[in-house]
Amino acid sequence: MGDWNLEIIFYILILVIILLLVYLLKNKNILVTIICSLLILQIIAAPKICIDGAISGALLFFYKVFPSLFSFLIVSNIILSYDGIYIYSKILGTALCKPLKLPKSCSFVLIISVLCGYPLGAKYACDLYEGNIIDLKTCERLLNIASNASPLFILGSVGISMLKSPLIGYILLLSNLLSCIAMGFIMPGKMTYKKNAPEKIHIYSNMNIGNVLKSSVENSIKTCLSIGGFVTAFSVINSILKNNYLFSTLMHKISNILHLSKDIVEGSFLGIIEMTNGCNLVSSSSASLFTKIAIVSFLFTFSGLSIICQVYSFTYKFDISMKKYILGKVFQGLTCSIISLLLYNICTFNFSKQTFTYNYSINANIENIFIATVLILVFPWLFFKIKNLLHLS
Repeated sequence: MGDWNLEIIFYILILVIILLLVYLLKNKNILVTIICSLLILQIIAAPKICIDGAISGALLFFYKVFPSLFSFLIVSNIILSYDGIYIYSKILGTALCKPLKLPKSCSFVLIISVLCGYPLGAKYACDLYEGNIIDLKTCERLLNIASNASPLFILGSVGISMLKSPLIGYILLLSNLLSCIAMGFIMPGKMTYKKNAPEKIHIYSNMNIGNVLKSSVENSIKTCLSIGGFVTAFSVINSILKNNYLFSTLMHKISNILHLSKDIVEGSFLGIIEMTNGCNLVSSSSASLFTKIAIVSFLFTFSGLSIICQVYSFTYKFDISMKKYILGKVFQGLTCSIISLLLYNICTFNFSKQTFTYNYSINANIENIFIATVLILVFPWLFFKIKNLLHLS
């Protein structure tokens, strides 16, 4: 009887909190002030939890994010300074952008987003808009299309480290890329062409390499520090939530209602806030592999509030709708989950787990042969495009 009364009180408390949030959402200033005040009280009440969370976030940034991100940012900024957008648009613009109904100048952003992942696609999409290379509607479409997790994170962190399967890593990577392509077809876009308009002669920039390096390093450091701040801040928030009694009780109640393990529910919720921690909790749970793939693929495609805030740090200067961006990410996450499950069912139908384990070296050789074949077929076309671009005889 006592437990039953406590359960009623708990549900009443949750209902009161929901009603309070609905009321406070009408006034953003009050809501933000209350949330920050609660965080300050939590920091005072449990400083060790917050300090450990901050240290964990800082270590994650400096050892996992900064080394690769900083290098990519410097090289990408140098490419931009030396007319990389024009060169990429001439070589790969038609093949990459025309099917997605994007201008050729977006090809560089698409390539960077595929290679580097969050949040560089958003950064360079905003750079194109700020430079008047694309319009606002194109920038909004590009934000959703060129917004995906990096191959290193999907293959290495999620596939091999968390789910213990390179095959699943490749399935998730392919699903992520296909979901980005699907967004290009689904989101409204219109290509316009000027008939009989003579092509303007492009004048290549002749910038000093010293100035380019200096500005590239400064821009990269500024971007990295901003991203590092978001990673650390959301690591603290996750630590507070994981060690909060009310949050733990709420996750337990939801898991009972949905008949799911608490790790799955908690991992899904924390993954919506910060994807890495959420993916790790879901992958280490006792749920079936089918369920893990569905949830993990949604989480890293949705990206989480931490990445969304990083994207907003680039878009806040412009009249870009973050509601549209977030809704697009939710839809893309659902699309990626469906594609992942379909590909997983196809692969498990044709290959058993044991067969994959014993023949992994053979499959690796087949993959190498396939990559080499693609390179051989693409190289003549690529050489021809570069030759025409540089007007070589």
